[in-house]
Amino acid sequence: MKCLIIIPAYNEEANIERVIDNLRNNYPMYDYVVINDGSSDDTAKLCRKKDYELIDLPVNLGLAGAFQTGLKYAYRKGYDYAIQFDADGQHRPEFIRPMLDKIQEGYDIVIASRFVTQKKPHSLRMLGSNLISMAMRLTTGKKVKDPTSGMRMFNKKMIAEFALNLNYGPEPDTISYLLKQGATIAEVQAQMDERIAGESYLNISKSVMYMMRMLLSILFIQNFRKRREVKVR
Repeated sequence: MKCLIIIPAYNEEANIERVIDNLRNNYPMYDYVVINDGSSDDTAKLCRKKDYELIDLPVNLGLAGAFQTGLKYAYRKGYDYAIQFDADGQHRPEFIRPMLDKIQEGYDIVIASRFVTQKKPHSLRMLGSNLISMAMRLTTGKKVKDPTSGMRMFNKKMIAEFALNLNYGPEPDTISYLLKQGATIAEVQAQMDERIAGESYLNISKSVMYMMRMLLSILFIQNFRKRREVKVR
């Protein structure tokens, strides 16, 4: 069983050392790769200095391009599972093992969810999360309690799906699309930490635009999406 932790990083020099050293020191059973997404700070320089596993993109491709780069790498290296993992320190690696246990039950996708056993707080952001959950349930018949969680694990079939098709961003609309194509999904309870350093690209206005874009994509655009069949090797 080979599991790869894919860590897209854009201007994360303040966080990346803490995240990777924790993985290397405490979770050596998992492989990892940092995808430096054309950072303008010293993220790549620090990774090279520390001899981290690194794919250094020459330009900024955004989260979708960076994560797909990681999944292409996972596909070519023959990994059985791959997990999306934030470079800002919010994702906690102790939940990788429960995710692996769950995905080995036969699921294609497993989400580290904040809301399997806990209720969502009342906030504008959680309202958006609820709306996305409702849209996904309406279009797929599947209930996903934490659709915006960025800590997602994919099996070998899904690795190939992302690696060999175009425009597969690691976002709720793509997860919704895959569910409509027959993928199976599960969630495990997890906790997320707050970002310690740096700033998230999602401010209030961008968060609202993100939610609206996801809703439009899930309810309408995904109905016209095309894909090619892939074979797992």
